[in-house]
Amino acid sequence: MRFIENVSQETISMLQRIYKHSQHHRVRQRAHCLLLSFHRHTTTKLMDIFQVDRMTIYHWFEAWESRYLAGLYDKVKPGRPPKCTPEQKGQIRQWAKAFPKNLKTIGSFVAEHCALRISKQTLKRLLKSMALSWRRIRKGPKGVPDPEEYQHKRQA
Repeated sequence: MRFIENVSQETISMLQRIYKHSQHHRVRQRAHCLLLSFHRHTTTKLMDIFQVDRMTIYHWFEAWESRYLAGLYDKVKPGRPPKCTPEQKGQIRQWAKAFPKNLKTIGSFVAEHCALRISKQTLKRLLKSMALSWRRIRKGPKGVPDPEEYQHKRQA
């Protein structure tokens, strides 16, 4: 049987605060598990309470022993490397400003100049990450124009 031992009162109060107030579900769950283990609950009982495998409980204990409070949180996961370099993103931004209505044209420029095949959806995500946005083009004026001003502009 494996239990969490030699924990100071300050650490216990910190674990209780994390268990009650953390915004991350997994962190709250791990803090609760450590508190229960400190109160001598067996790993079999912890498996039933948290509906996880025994190895998961042991991994939580090992993370606690190696990194203490930081062990409650997940490590950063790297994800896929970006398709475009920062220089290519700058070029795509220029093309998007030159051709704001046509993503296919921008995609063909990217394929031609950067030797990358980027889907329309990926291109949209990329432009959105650059804080660029686009809207549907309004075909008519918004609202009813002032009649006098309308006549004056028609004559001009």
